[in-house]
Amino acid sequence: MKVYLVGGAVRDELLGYPIVDRDYVVTGSTVEQMMQLGYQQVGADFPVFIHPETKQEYALARTERKSGQGYKGFEVFSSPQVTLEEDLKRRDLTINAMAKDENGIVDPYGGLADLKNKILRHVSPAFSEDPLRVLRVARFAARYKHLGFKIAPETLSLMQEMVLAGELSSLVAERQWSEISRALGEQAPAYFFQVLRDCDALAVIMPELDKLFGVPQPEQHHPEIDSGVHTLLVLEQAALLSKKPEIRFAALLHDVGKGLTAKEFWPSHHGHEAKGVALIKAMVKRIAVPNTYLDLAVKVAKYHGQCHRAFELKASTLLKLLMAIDAFRQSEKLADFLLACEADARGRRGFENSQYPQAAYVNEAFLAAKAVATKELVEKGFQGAEMGKEIAKARVSAIQLVKDAQR
Repeated sequence: MKVYLVGGAVRDELLGYPIVDRDYVVTGSTVEQMMQLGYQQVGADFPVFIHPETKQEYALARTERKSGQGYKGFEVFSSPQVTLEEDLKRRDLTINAMAKDENGIVDPYGGLADLKNKILRHVSPAFSEDPLRVLRVARFAARYKHLGFKIAPETLSLMQEMVLAGELSSLVAERQWSEISRALGEQAPAYFFQVLRDCDALAVIMPELDKLFGVPQPEQHHPEIDSGVHTLLVLEQAALLSKKPEIRFAALLHDVGKGLTAKEFWPSHHGHEAKGVALIKAMVKRIAVPNTYLDLAVKVAKYHGQCHRAFELKASTLLKLLMAIDAFRQSEKLADFLLACEADARGRRGFENSQYPQAAYVNEAFLAAKAVATKELVEKGFQGAEMGKEIAKARVSAIQLVKDAQR
């Protein structure tokens, strides 16, 4: 029996990254032997065990064969005769196919060289057996973009072949969203979607987003012109402003309705907000997006234009905006909304470092409206619907004072 540290832990240690999870591969052992040593098996179809003390994962060395059955569509074969090299060969990228023992690094597939040369390269043709790897490679590209990592041309070509062959159509919604949500938390999430587009996968995974590319916007407001380019610029800005994936997701989809504008109306996109809301609601059902993401994305898509024009809005309209965002019940929703809108304003060529005074103004209006005292209204005998009307009037008056002070 021999134990090796494998995969991401080895990669991240070499990169100087903090190690979050440690996974181990065991060679020369059986399920029965592992159980006798006190390890707890996880699942019947997969030879993975939990260490009795550290609770870390230990997997028996194994090979796999795509079958459409078993664990995620693969038949798993494990025996004491399966070597470490055979186990590592089934992994996705060479930088993830290294192991480590007391004697040092075991690197049968050139992971060390690819790590040094900043290359994301598939280990073997078995890469194509799991379509989720297209999304995984894009996610690793987003994680390490700031370090200068590039996808090997042959790997990108293989990803394109998999897309062309229709392999991605077999991905269940939960697996798609798992990778998308993790990508939104990476260092450069916009690059994830760019890579998907480079290998034609974006049109399969998120066709609503892919349709934005090539759709023009008015140049005086959008020097970058292209709606798809603008969308990725907005996501870049959102990543700089916040680490919250919900904000990044909302930024990504804020203009998705522009993909439905008829060509004869280009570069104008009247009504794209409402169109975007409908698209977002359909998309989140298709790829199993949690409601917390849906809520903010819908609000940003529907109201970001109003936020940009905040100084022009009447006090009563600004109050309606605050209520629509549900700011009075959950103020953090307003903060998230304003960050996504700021990302939109900055996500334009030449505007990356521009100020967004609308955020401070809207927040000041909210604080003034929130400070309205209801005690006096109660003492005056207002109840029910009448009380609601009086509170609204008082809040409009408070917002108007803020508005007047801006002049």
